[in-house]
Amino acid sequence: MKKIALFLLIVIIVVVGISYMYLNYKADYYTTQRSNRQFESYQEQEILGSELATLINRAIDNNENNGVLKNDKGKYINNDSNSIDIYIKMLDVDETYPMETFYNSGMEQFVKYYSNIKFKCTKLQYHNATNKVKYMLFEQTTQ
Repeated sequence: MKKIALFLLIVIIVVVGISYMYLNYKADYYTTQRSNRQFESYQEQEILGSELATLINRAIDNNENNGVLKNDKGKYINNDSNSIDIYIKMLDVDETYPMETFYNSGMEQFVKYYSNIKFKCTKLQYHNATNKVKYMLFEQTTQ
């Protein structure tokens, strides 16, 4: 009788352990999908500079909440799990800038000059380890 009770206890512990791991996996999967959706919706879409400013603020907020470190120049360091980098290619000067350039100089200035200018997301990359969005490139389409 004791052997049967011990066997059933071990089976229950194994089933509970497997269920716990599966539920954690599903929760992480859905969290990743929800996080990605807010950035993936911009892929190959034209948006105004005001909306791009909102997206930059969202990426900065994401990096801050996830504790992504910055280098000595104030640029977020890719951590291979949950950091997001947004780059903006400007037609005016034919140069590509990281999001921190605009954020650190004031998003109000960016919105003031580029709110009615259109940008298009031309590149989207994911972290290999977590499949979360890691990099986005927006190119200015109008001047």
